[in-house]
Amino acid sequence: METILDKIIRKKQEEVEQLRDMTFPLIEGAQPKYSLVSRLEKGKDVTIIAEFKRASPSKGDINPTLDPALQARNYIDGGADAVSVLTDKTFFKGSFEDLKKVRLAIQKPILCKDFIIDPIQIDFAKHAGANLILLIAAALDLKKLEYLYEYAKTKNLEVIMEVHNEEETEKVLKTNNPIIGVNNRNLKTFQVDLRTTERLAPLIKGENRFLIGESGITSGSDVERLVRAGANGILVGETLMKHGNIVQGVKELKKPLIEVVK
Repeated sequence: METILDKIIRKKQEEVEQLRDMTFPLIEGAQPKYSLVSRLEKGKDVTIIAEFKRASPSKGDINPTLDPALQARNYIDGGADAVSVLTDKTFFKGSFEDLKKVRLAIQKPILCKDFIIDPIQIDFAKHAGANLILLIAAALDLKKLEYLYEYAKTKNLEVIMEVHNEEETEKVLKTNNPIIGVNNRNLKTFQVDLRTTERLAPLIKGENRFLIGESGITSGSDVERLVRAGANGILVGETLMKHGNIVQGVKELKKPLIEVVK
């Protein structure tokens, strides 16, 4: 039976071919390097990656009319350390133009959040102003994962490798990438469980990698729970996209790290 992830990747293969005939959404001039790794190394409180996400396959429309530049500035005013931008059009109603608008609005790291399967997507992310890309272990075998990671590094981009289970975690730990995101949302069923981060954290922290808890974070208590498990940072989208006071919403999630988190 075809899963949601299978459907997304099948469509993404079509989109990759379309990108080859498109023009990059170029940012004029050289862009400063904004490093999430540096922020994680220095962090005394949880690193917040606030996400701009108009819609999702599981939730439908979340807040499709928001201005990405204004939303990103509100995130940063609230204390977010980075902004994630969904660039998938078919399932999330995003675009590289959204990413470009965010790049022109803030001076913080920007993550291009997409289902990346080809170097041309990395090229588009770079030219639109991204500092990081996401590579999803469930969508890539180890050889492709390593290839795309090394390609991203040639573009001076950092990488978050996303996992959902033990097998995927073991796979990404074979690479040298320092940042691993644990998605609490199962990409096959789209069910959410914070225990996923708690279960995988010992494997990740045991290899001295930075851990980002993703999905299902709705409150400060959720953040504290993930920090206790070993998370250095969090990625939050839907909760903030729906919040009535964006700045306050981010502030509510800003929690100190504890001694066990390195």
